[in-house]
Amino acid sequence: MTDKIQDLIIVGGGPSALAAAIYTAREDIDTTIYEKAAVGGIVATIDNIDNYPGFPDGVEGMTLAEQWEKQAKRFGAKIEFGEVSAISVDGDIKTLTIDGNPVKAKSVLIATGRSYSKIGAPGEAEYFGRGVHYCATCDGAFYTNKRLIVVGGANSAVQEAIYLTRFATHIDLIVRSTIKASEILKRDLQKFVDEGRITIYLGTTIDEVVGINGHVTSIKATQNGQPMTLDTDGIFVFVGMKPNTWFLKDSPVELDEEGFVIADKTLHTNVPGIFASGDVRAGATMQIASAVGDGVTAAICIREYLHKLGK
Repeated sequence: MTDKIQDLIIVGGGPSALAAAIYTAREDIDTTIYEKAAVGGIVATIDNIDNYPGFPDGVEGMTLAEQWEKQAKRFGAKIEFGEVSAISVDGDIKTLTIDGNPVKAKSVLIATGRSYSKIGAPGEAEYFGRGVHYCATCDGAFYTNKRLIVVGGANSAVQEAIYLTRFATHIDLIVRSTIKASEILKRDLQKFVDEGRITIYLGTTIDEVVGINGHVTSIKATQNGQPMTLDTDGIFVFVGMKPNTWFLKDSPVELDEEGFVIADKTLHTNVPGIFASGDVRAGATMQIASAVGDGVTAAICIREYLHKLGK
């Protein structure tokens, strides 16, 4: 950490952040990405992305993330690991607290995306990593020839349940209300149901995650008002996402009621020089392709902002 005032700091290292960095670095804008976990974000954990343009047979999320990273670095973008805990503003200068140290920049792009929501049942936190998981690509192979529970009824839950059939002998799909996945995924899911490889429990909520000797063994649940127990070797939870904006709590950046960053059509927030793009932005469509587009739009608008500052 130095007293140097950088042109642009991008908070987050997912698709939107990397796309922006490719454009700004190519424009000779001094660009640094700060990512607290893995470059590529959640995308890097997805087994197969089937709807990203240019890949008719689909593409692994990790492969896509690695290509974005290489391209950004080729143009001179710097990628650092560090967690931003606060942002303050003094005139045209923004100060970010990164791993406890101040870093100054003329402009900031908030592209921190979303993180996995929890079901909130007793035992969920206790057995995290010991039977409770949120990434099928990361942990699915540990459950070869085992029985699994997948929680959720939207696209991600159905997609990951199907993926986990590669390893598990059987999947119990726990759905709080009804299946809300796309029609094509519903058709794919039905094939596995017909084969007896997936059982769907609609109108069901998990009341407790139960384990013995530090490992998950079953769940207690309620289906349409009736208590039930299901034995399992592991649970994969896909019940939605929430914006990663906790570090903006005491900042001047305006958030909506759900915690997403409010930005205008130029992706400018209410604070001059601070922009937002991708899934963290209020109104985002929560798609990889649109997150990339957001990053490009933000990069162009950041370039114009810096030009007005004399960059």
